[in-house]
Amino acid sequence: MDCLKTLRRSGLAAVAAALLMAASPASAASPESSDPIKVALFDWTSVNLNAKILGGILEKLGYNVEYPTADYLSSLTTGLTNGDLTLGVEYWDTTAGEAMKASDATKQTERLGKLGPKAKEEWWYPLYMKEKCPGLPDWKALLDPKCAEAFSTPDTAPKGRYLGGPVTWEGFDDERVAALKLPFTVIHAGTDGAMFAELDSAYQRKAPIMLWIYSPHWATAKYQGEWVQFPEYEPACYSDPKWGVNPDAKYDCGKPHGEIWKYAWSGMKDKWPLAYKVAKAYTIDTDELNKLSGQVDLEGKNMDDVAAKWIADHESTWKAWAQ
Repeated sequence: MDCLKTLRRSGLAAVAAALLMAASPASAASPESSDPIKVALFDWTSVNLNAKILGGILEKLGYNVEYPTADYLSSLTTGLTNGDLTLGVEYWDTTAGEAMKASDATKQTERLGKLGPKAKEEWWYPLYMKEKCPGLPDWKALLDPKCAEAFSTPDTAPKGRYLGGPVTWEGFDDERVAALKLPFTVIHAGTDGAMFAELDSAYQRKAPIMLWIYSPHWATAKYQGEWVQFPEYEPACYSDPKWGVNPDAKYDCGKPHGEIWKYAWSGMKDKWPLAYKVAKAYTIDTDELNKLSGQVDLEGKNMDDVAAKWIADHESTWKAWAQ
């Protein structure tokens, strides 16, 4: 009889424990699924830092996390729509606006909210170049053949040389040059790292350079320079040729600016609800992100180590996100 009572008590205890686990959020001991959460890596430093920080937090919470390398824009309408990717942490209004609209239209992805920093991307030049083109930052100064030639290299002379980002970033710089009839040749950097290495080399020599700079990024703090002031972006500039200074062409304006967004595969909230909650809550300060990126790009620190230190230093913050 005592044995039967003991069995009944232990059975009830097991049932209660099971019910408690079902009602409790995931923990390091009980993630909702052991399938990997796939956090996308792209081809610039800050996005990969954010991926490693958010992914590292999820690992601390017991999740299996993988970091596949993906294409920035097409990930919104391929990997994230079919679940091959679970999360992407930096989609910029400046370059991914149209791709985000297309992604939203699929109903297979979810915009998780703002990362925190404001996005700005535009043509940029070192201040020492204003001596040779004093009309800057007004874009009309670039129409002067002498100003354009001041930004030239032997490969582009007499046209100026503009160093754009990797072609996967789009940005419509070739179209902008044509629409505004700028005497410039667009050269696309192979990688983000190569673009900023070229800036550093030119800056040290006070050599001519005009290139795509984006913020948040450490470059705006390290180097003195200005963004070109193009006609202010409006959505019609990218869709209606009649808008703007050239009635026969689109893209006769500057790049858009705005927010940086996080995205998820739409199935994430049901498959990994706690991880989904943490991903929605994840934000980071602009100055802090610039500092972390500089530690990787300028100081040569290992990205995983930089991310791990942030996670350790902000344990109370991300644990609160998981409550």
